[in-house]
Amino acid sequence: MPSNPPKLQAAVINSKRLQIVKETFELKYGGLPLFYACAPGRVNLIGEHIDYCGYSVLPMAIEQNILVAISMNKSETIQLTNTNTAYEDATVSCSGDIAIDRANPKWFYYFLCGVKGIQEKFGIPHLAGMSCVVDGNVPPSSGLSSSSALVCCAGLATMEANKKSLSKVALAEICAKSERYVGTEGGGMDQSISFLAEKGSAKLIEFEPLRATDVQLPDGAVFVISNCCVQMNKAASSHYNIRVVECRIATKMLAHARGLRSNGLLKLAQVQTELRASLEDMVSLVDEVLHPEPYSREEICKVLAITSEQFSSELLSANTQDVKHFKLHQRAKHVYGEAARVLRFKGVCDSGPAESIQLLGDLMNQSHASCRDLYECSCPELDQLVEICLKSGAVGSRLTGAGWGGCAVSMVPSDKVQSFQRAVREAYYLPDSCRAAMEKHSLFVSKPGGGAAIYL
Repeated sequence: MPSNPPKLQAAVINSKRLQIVKETFELKYGGLPLFYACAPGRVNLIGEHIDYCGYSVLPMAIEQNILVAISMNKSETIQLTNTNTAYEDATVSCSGDIAIDRANPKWFYYFLCGVKGIQEKFGIPHLAGMSCVVDGNVPPSSGLSSSSALVCCAGLATMEANKKSLSKVALAEICAKSERYVGTEGGGMDQSISFLAEKGSAKLIEFEPLRATDVQLPDGAVFVISNCCVQMNKAASSHYNIRVVECRIATKMLAHARGLRSNGLLKLAQVQTELRASLEDMVSLVDEVLHPEPYSREEICKVLAITSEQFSSELLSANTQDVKHFKLHQRAKHVYGEAARVLRFKGVCDSGPAESIQLLGDLMNQSHASCRDLYECSCPELDQLVEICLKSGAVGSRLTGAGWGGCAVSMVPSDKVQSFQRAVREAYYLPDSCRAAMEKHSLFVSKPGGGAAIYL
């Protein structure tokens, strides 16, 4: 893997799309772009809501991406415009600290997260002024990581504009950290695959240290993405962060039950490491130690021997301060079970048995059931869509991304793709006028795409 993101000729980008971005740039700023930055969205094949718990995930980059045209300016500002006129223009000073308002998330804050990450990494007091046009064909709020792709694109562009150099791994880690400025406590999967992806291969992404391993998907099946057409903005709700908090509290409770010093333990994977236990052992431990009924703040504080003030400041996030009850058993059981499914999924791909497609499909189905029942991050529309996908010929189907809306990913035998898409279109999209209007960009086959790059 090259130490730095590759620089390629712009001809590899779709020429019609590139021309639109170039023309928008020229009309807006009166000149031509100096360079382009591009970062892909992703689909997570299996391993949902476990990256922030320290566990490996198995995504692939998709061909849809965020594309930004950039030139330098002398105005000491970052000027942002979007080819989608629904998104407002923005101009931000690049002298001094860049402010991001968590309470009022806007599209360009994700861009500023990437800028801020590079600024802080290199301690740059006065960033180079940039004029930018942003274009994205990753469906927004769909679970395909459009926001993280924008963060990665901005980080890459800012690095190039300020004549700095970083490895892909370092960029991924910086962008994962800096995206938290909008208030979402993500784990790093989205940024890692956006930078580390290679065309034609899915990746097993491991953390601490961050590394990516090729996973060759089986011949004879493809992955089809379908959008349930319910949008979910992670930064605008507390659903996501509540799950992060519940896993953090479960970590403390399990550690306490086994006599571990929990001061430095914040992730469920750390408890497993300390106990030198298998994932199956951890599932059993969850059943033994944590009760299925929701825990109150008072019960947690009593068990952990902490004050209410410590509970709020040490375990909760800014947008979960009002949460009163926590489902620790269900969340931890999902995480340990899902982590085991990721490893089995990779093992099946590596060994390539004749029945591998069915085995992988079964793991995807188990993953969706766990996300729906234990993690409660699905929604009725997603459940309906997954059921339709399975009835239409998929061997496996599951929600992908944060959930509560967004997309399902389905594993479909290659010879059934056309009939599958037709059946899903007829059963899910066409009966509803709003869905039918979105169908063209909501149901598509995805092949593993390449990672983020600068284009000259």
